[in-house]
Amino acid sequence: MTTRTLPLLATVVVFVLIYAVCAAQYPAMLGLRVMGNLLTDNAFLGILAVGMTVVVVAGGIDLSVGAVMGLTTVALARLIEGAGLPPALAFALVLALGGLFGAGVGAAIHYLKAPAFIVTLTAMFLARGCALLISTDSIPIHNAAYDTLAATALALPGGGRLTLVAGIMLLTFLAGGILLHGTRFGARVFALGGNAHFAQLMGINTGRTTILVHAFCSLMAALAGIVFSLYTRSGYALTGTGVELDAIAAVVIGGTLLTGGVGGVAGSFIGVLIQGLILTWITFDGTLSSWWTKIAIGALLFLFIAVQRLILVASARYGRSGAGPAAPNTPNQATSAPASRPSSGAAAPSAS
Repeated sequence: MTTRTLPLLATVVVFVLIYAVCAAQYPAMLGLRVMGNLLTDNAFLGILAVGMTVVVVAGGIDLSVGAVMGLTTVALARLIEGAGLPPALAFALVLALGGLFGAGVGAAIHYLKAPAFIVTLTAMFLARGCALLISTDSIPIHNAAYDTLAATALALPGGGRLTLVAGIMLLTFLAGGILLHGTRFGARVFALGGNAHFAQLMGINTGRTTILVHAFCSLMAALAGIVFSLYTRSGYALTGTGVELDAIAAVVIGGTLLTGGVGGVAGSFIGVLIQGLILTWITFDGTLSSWWTKIAIGALLFLFIAVQRLILVASARYGRSGAGPAAPNTPNQATSAPASRPSSGAAAPSAS
């Protein structure tokens, strides 16, 4: 067990335990109908979590994703309803603008040497303000092609449905996993999050990687806006208020270390399902307020942050390999690779 596998294992165990408790109390939750609804209702959050995972693995944070999502929905409504653009063209336009917006955020972080928290907070205000300038009211989208896309679904046994938005989320997680774990770009992201200084010594262009990371995150936020507009068939400037915190929570619960360098989209997917499962259980109960979801997520966050800290302390003491403490006078110790050397997909030492 290593710092990469232990957080993911903890996430899986928590999900299985919660699902077992829910299914024991409400057996209907085992049906494919509930699972299909769970994927559909949390599709936008899952797509946001993919982009946020890449950012957090790179050692950063992005607070603007919720505002970009809201801006996307209201811009789509204006483009389709007001300008009469075909949905496909409107989708392509908002995705391009979302990617450019994120690239600008990444460039500001790198070239201004400013903290990602401050830059993305500023970007959040800019995006939300632009959305409110477009319209302060909810704009319904009346378009035959749009309605067809929103209603498209694959029938599942037991009366369940895998909707188009749920399918988009699943494909996004698959693409994000390949990008992060199977490409050179993903290796650079892990190296940047492990230790930016050593990443530069390895010849990695940290500036370009930072820009691409935030461009990808904002692109996912724009895609989440498209999915949410299909889900609600409308656009609203205040859509996604606070959802960036839910995305960060899903990523942390999914086992991605806030220090960067360790994590993956598989854990984030389970983190999204945990949040949706808690809300579904509260809905089945019928006597609890939906705000109990926030309390439960807060408790889980505290638990996983404590677990992450314990893992980091243990890895510093016993080594990331999990093989126990190194012998002080082994013959190969002098020639072994230094512990601070980063590798693709591996975490930097806790001292970084």
